[in-house]
Amino acid sequence: MAAPVISVRGLKTRFGAQIVHDGVDLDVRKGEVIGLVGGSGTGKSVLLREIVGLMDPSAGTIQVLGKDTASLSEQERLALQARWGMLFQDGALFSSLTVLENIKVPLKEHTNLPADLIDEIARVKVAIVGLPPDAGAKYPSQLSGGMRKRAGLARALAMDPEILFLDEPTAGLDPIGAAAFDDLIGSLQKSLGLTVFMVTHDLDSLYAICDRIAVLVDKKLVIGTIDDLLRQDHPWIRDYFHGPRGRAASAAKGS
Repeated sequence: MAAPVISVRGLKTRFGAQIVHDGVDLDVRKGEVIGLVGGSGTGKSVLLREIVGLMDPSAGTIQVLGKDTASLSEQERLALQARWGMLFQDGALFSSLTVLENIKVPLKEHTNLPADLIDEIARVKVAIVGLPPDAGAKYPSQLSGGMRKRAGLARALAMDPEILFLDEPTAGLDPIGAAAFDDLIGSLQKSLGLTVFMVTHDLDSLYAICDRIAVLVDKKLVIGTIDDLLRQDHPWIRDYFHGPRGRAASAAKGS
């Protein structure tokens, strides 16, 4: 079996007296879409930030693409970061830069490509996320919420990453926009061979594009397919997947 692209072992996270994670283990397989869910305050975004190196856990190990993230030099860390893309909520674009200029930021930071090639790559990324060509010259404030997310996704894909991290990618979108964004992520994952790690609360997204789901409960992870989790008797998992929204998402998937 191929080595996991992300491996977390014995991860613990503490904020003062508060323990958020207590022995989290996780393997993410190459080419899969995995969704991370959990109740409010369970530390979903915290775990994501620890995996991408924005926060340090209190204990445990994290390996991404075979590299122990805690033992990297600054140069090694930057080289590893160039191999993944990150889409924050609402895109997190630089407000003073146009969409094309935002997409160029990682290319200028991590490569020595000539300016005309960087321009061409940025235009290609605008196209593959389904934005019209004229969106490239616009500023984030001139875009709708859905277009900002697509622009942020274009920037996350600028370096042709192996892993795509998504933090609540459909939050704030209407149901039609959220479904379209799920379809976009699913098609890009297949065409580009991406591994996708997605923090979400959107049951429709879990049913639409996730191969497996990791649920943060009792400071640990329960991991499985939708069918696996539907058989779980943990109260939160049962309420989440068997509640009205879970039944609606399941019906929509089956229709």
